[in-house]
Amino acid sequence: MNAQKGFTLIELMIVVAIVGILAAVALPAYQDYTIRAQVTELMSLTDGAKVAVTEYYQTKGALPPSNDDAGYGGASGKYTTSVNIATGVITATADATNSNPKVQGKTITLTPVTTGTNNTLVWSCAGTVDVKYRPSSCRPAATPAPAAG
Repeated sequence: MNAQKGFTLIELMIVVAIVGILAAVALPAYQDYTIRAQVTELMSLTDGAKVAVTEYYQTKGALPPSNDDAGYGGASGKYTTSVNIATGVITATADATNSNPKVQGKTITLTPVTTGTNNTLVWSCAGTVDVKYRPSSCRPAATPAPAAG
């Protein structure tokens, strides 16, 4: 007798269905990952501006009004159009052409806040980038649930 070798049509259809389901789950997750990577570039390019604002504040006791006053030349990257300082507030703007459409032209804003203990700066993060794409350090703190009573 001749034994046939190979897969049946049903077996092949099951494999195709499984691959389709995996692709449907993986694609959105990958897109979120790439958007978060682009937003991470925004955040990382603010580091130089944070140093410039902090140094200006430590030497002059006030926040710098602009990039020039802070001695900061600005920054840009593949997904970042600009990083600017205005009255100590740092704003990083996503590129309008290279970035994912969900973040094009959106911003991350870092606002310096002085602490009362030793007069140092801490950074408050906000912006127009959707919260789910921001790094955890730039997400609003969860509000505690009200106490049961």
